[in-house]
Amino acid sequence: MALLAVERLKLFSTRSPWWCAATAWFVSVGFAALIAGTREDAEFTATVASTQYGYDFGVAVIMVLAALSVTTEYRFGTIRTTFQAVPGRSPALLAKTVVVALLALFIGEAGAFGSWFVATLLQPRADLALDSAADWVNVTGVGVLYALAAVIAVAVGVLLRHSAGTIALLLVYAFAVEKLVRIVPGVGSSIYQWMPFNVAAKFLTGTGASNARAHGAGPVSLSTTPLDQGWALAYFAAIAFSLLAIAITVAKSRDA
Repeated sequence: MALLAVERLKLFSTRSPWWCAATAWFVSVGFAALIAGTREDAEFTATVASTQYGYDFGVAVIMVLAALSVTTEYRFGTIRTTFQAVPGRSPALLAKTVVVALLALFIGEAGAFGSWFVATLLQPRADLALDSAADWVNVTGVGVLYALAAVIAVAVGVLLRHSAGTIALLLVYAFAVEKLVRIVPGVGSSIYQWMPFNVAAKFLTGTGASNARAHGAGPVSLSTTPLDQGWALAYFAAIAFSLLAIAITVAKSRDA
């Protein structure tokens, strides 16, 4: 508990978490407002899933926040003091990860429910009631994915230890690498099915069938993975915690 308190104080003693949290919230809510407020055509039917289409932009900001929580300590040398106080290093890094992940979870849930609420105001005639398990996963699952994405970012930050490199790698991977994999001749589509963020989207949207039946719309699944929702979440979590385990192992074997 003492380590968690210390990491919380360190995290909120700088401005970047506050700016990143506000940005992630406004980006996700703003995207929902843009979709709900500008689509007036008859072919568009607002659904609970459509209120969360901006979550991946929020994920990017959350990963920046999580990465900076680690790399700034390496930049200014405060990580050395932390490792001197906690020679084993693992508890300190785990405490940092827990604090950052909980903050990401809170931001994700606030943004998800904010997006849903704004959409209900802008589309009062649409059926946006949270009246099925699929609807609740669409909304509450955003915070879970934010938390796991934060774990990934912390792990990459520990491995690289440089802010610019870490942020560049995370953003390029999330917005370019996974999508570009699909154009690899022959095997691109098969590889893309197992890319982490593609699989994570399956957890949020499922097959789209439940949402379609509830709202009279077509399927809205944003993922091509063959995994079902539960296994998709387990797969994404396994990747996140595997990266964290590797990062902690590496951190314990090298100088701070």
